[in-house]
Amino acid sequence: MVVNVKNLLAEAQKTREFSKTDIGLIEKAFVVAQKAHQGQKRKSGEPYFNHSYNTALKLAEWQLDAKTVCAGLLHDVAEDTKTSLEEIKKEFGEEISFLVDGVTKLGKFKYRVENGKSNSANHVQLQAENIRKMLLAISQDLRVILIKLADRLHNMKTLSAIPIQKQKRIALETSEIYAPLAYRLGMQNLSGELEDLAFPYLYPDEYRWLIENVKEKYEEREKYLEKVKIVIEKNLKESGIEPEKIDFRAKRYSSLYKKLLHQNMNLEQIYDLVALRIIVKTVEECYSVLGIIHQLWPPMPGRIKDYIAMPKPNGYRSLHTTVLCLDNKPTELQIRTTEMHQEAENGIAAHWLYQQKKKGKDYLHKKPVFAEQKELAWVEQLRNWQKEFSDSEEFLQSLKIDFLKDRMFVMTPKGKVVDLPVNATPIDFAYAIHTDIGDHCVGARINNKIVPLDYQLQSGDLVEILTQKSKKPSESWLHSVKTNIAKKKIRAAIKEKEYSGLLKSAPVFEFKIVALDRIGLLKDISSIFYRSHINIQSTNTSSSGNYRTIKIRCEIDKEKAAKVVLKLKESIKEIKEVGYKIMK
Repeated sequence: MVVNVKNLLAEAQKTREFSKTDIGLIEKAFVVAQKAHQGQKRKSGEPYFNHSYNTALKLAEWQLDAKTVCAGLLHDVAEDTKTSLEEIKKEFGEEISFLVDGVTKLGKFKYRVENGKSNSANHVQLQAENIRKMLLAISQDLRVILIKLADRLHNMKTLSAIPIQKQKRIALETSEIYAPLAYRLGMQNLSGELEDLAFPYLYPDEYRWLIENVKEKYEEREKYLEKVKIVIEKNLKESGIEPEKIDFRAKRYSSLYKKLLHQNMNLEQIYDLVALRIIVKTVEECYSVLGIIHQLWPPMPGRIKDYIAMPKPNGYRSLHTTVLCLDNKPTELQIRTTEMHQEAENGIAAHWLYQQKKKGKDYLHKKPVFAEQKELAWVEQLRNWQKEFSDSEEFLQSLKIDFLKDRMFVMTPKGKVVDLPVNATPIDFAYAIHTDIGDHCVGARINNKIVPLDYQLQSGDLVEILTQKSKKPSESWLHSVKTNIAKKKIRAAIKEKEYSGLLKSAPVFEFKIVALDRIGLLKDISSIFYRSHINIQSTNTSSSGNYRTIKIRCEIDKEKAAKVVLKLKESIKEIKEVGYKIMK
């Protein structure tokens, strides 16, 4: 690759206009950085400046502003050369020096774990403080983390050149911190690329297995989709729709491996091994294309996902459908507009570019590119969330679970989307809405059905929390909730009750109900408990012939327990036997 400022400017100006001042600034930063790094070599043997250039080039590809591209060129100058931050500030101004300083501070962050645990209490505290600084930098100016992500991407592409003992640490840091952060910023393409680059270093045997077993499947699938593409193009043309582009998206090795683990390593069960992506001009055309596809081939039940009407929490928008296509083969198709595609590829960077376009080309010269980052709710949530944790280890665990773990989204009855980690419960949801709702939660209705509070939510669920002012959190909730923020608030509420003397340790009862089995039996039994304002902690069921045995645990006093037994016997004729015992 030829490293010169003309190539960089050509990339930077593909989709946006730069003023003469901006062009001059980038040219100046190029010269200063190249001179500062002169004579320096990387472990791979290539000139050090190549790394700075590639970082800036990626920022230009993401269509970021001139000052961010300059900071990308200069991001290692203050730390790795004789040129100081003060000199950068003098030459390029406060904004660029702030970005360079932010990236320099993030460079001091080293993520180390051993056997899944941090090395020592002091190390945990240092690590937590480094991450706090990272999060603070993100909340102050998103461009800092975008420069760091571009820097990390190039470092991962050259990871083989560094000593083996460092490779796994950097790959783990990339997989556990940077790839999830990129995903949370809507940069799904970058997130997947970082995961794929880390995968061979973290799971070398699994990577080799995939290489040996998947390549032919990919090629076979692409040949099949070429035939599908011809049919789609013909039908869209007949309907007067001219797509911007129709291409293929092969499933990444890292995400493919995760999915295979849930499918007993059966490649035939992965319908989106290679998906067909249709990019059109307008939202209206997206839905028209979906209708045309469903007229051609029947959709598979439960496999239509409308992320346009209901975007993912990181802003991702698209229509997904899996249809029984040519030769009756299940085939996934994704339909989106050009703007949605840019956002899916470049996330928050693309979002701000479109904001600027809407405001006119002069907008860039009036405000910094990220002046309106308050519009991104997640940034504000992140800013407030990190204040909740003073303990370093708790903070680190919470970061990985509450913010960076695999995500799903559920909805409130008013249509608000709530972002939670996979396997979260209604209690996690309640605390995500408001502390008071969590503290007074007595039950949950999921998709209009009553469920226990330890129920594991599924992406797309409609969740309604039932509350009662007199109820307080139970210690048993700590065993079922997934988010650390919920655990922290439950513990705080329990301590408050103990301190005020309001906490009377109610005994835990286990009800054993034997009944003739029928559809809706468990729902009817649960309803009696909820109507009696009793919080069900857990439910276990087993069947034998025509009979079902149901065990329900809850905190309740003995008098109320006796009343519930009577209500159950009077209300549900199928019940043959009901009793209870005190567990504590």
